[in-house]
Amino acid sequence: MIKTLYTCMGTGFNPYENLALEEMLLTHVPKESCILYLWQNQKTVVIGKNQNAWKECRVKELEEDGGFLARRLSGGGAVFHDLGNLNFTFLMNSPDYDLSRQLDVILQAVASLGISAQKSGRNDVTTADGRKFSGNAFYHHGGKSYHHGTLMLQVNKDLVARYLNVSAAKLSSQGVSSVKSRVVNLVELQPDLTVEAMKKALISAFEQVYGLPSLPFPVEELDGDKTAALAARNASFDWRLGRNIPFHWQGECRFPWGGIELKLRVESGRVQEAALYSDAMDGDFIPRIAPLFTGKVFSSRELGESLSPLLLEDIGQLPRQMVEDLRDFIRSQEF
Repeated sequence: MIKTLYTCMGTGFNPYENLALEEMLLTHVPKESCILYLWQNQKTVVIGKNQNAWKECRVKELEEDGGFLARRLSGGGAVFHDLGNLNFTFLMNSPDYDLSRQLDVILQAVASLGISAQKSGRNDVTTADGRKFSGNAFYHHGGKSYHHGTLMLQVNKDLVARYLNVSAAKLSSQGVSSVKSRVVNLVELQPDLTVEAMKKALISAFEQVYGLPSLPFPVEELDGDKTAALAARNASFDWRLGRNIPFHWQGECRFPWGGIELKLRVESGRVQEAALYSDAMDGDFIPRIAPLFTGKVFSSRELGESLSPLLLEDIGQLPRQMVEDLRDFIRSQEF
């Protein structure tokens, strides 16, 4: 039974640090308590625990634009965060977990702002006409649980489309895929709505639904070194991109000297096996190319660069043109 409510306000916009704090709060949530954590990320795609980053996100564009790719502990699909989005997390001990009650906080908060909403399925909150403004995900471990989600106030939808669209290249994966839904920003319904107003509405609804006043959570009592270590893990390649989710990438292109079909088997973010098929007349040179990709990070920039050593050799004019064309093709791909 929940007897104490706490609130915790995120102070920065770095997703690796924010997710680290979320994990620390979960570990240290007191018995018979519930923490409401409110936080924001800047230009971030957050993928679920078991998702293939390259299938869900245009990783290259996101990082070139100064954005962040993050992976969370919970399942579910990929979401885009910017400062027009507010994230919430309810954290408690598992016996006190009550999804219906937690969602009531969200519904009551938006209702207090003049927005009629409803629960939709297991993961979403939508407007009365079925447009999604909140996606939710859940995590249970070691007797602790959290339920977190997004609230789209004024998210840049152009960036959602830019970063979450899947590459046109063929990619099959054993990971989990997102289900895209119609979405709406809440400012389309209440033009004067601000993030601060939403925070206040959530805290008020939190106290009303649970029938208790809330206290600030003493974040200063958490171990700063452990929080920093979790943030470093969250930012690492192995955590974000190196998960052991096998998949296959396939791309093809035609050049004046012939066509190619490149197939890559990828595990833990690196190419484990490569095959290059071509109808080029130089049948002896093509087999030299595919082995150069093995062991490389699944990155169009790195795979393109792996061909550069061939250009240092005296390979002849046509093979040189083949390498340059293939390198340009790979670099142009969106991964």
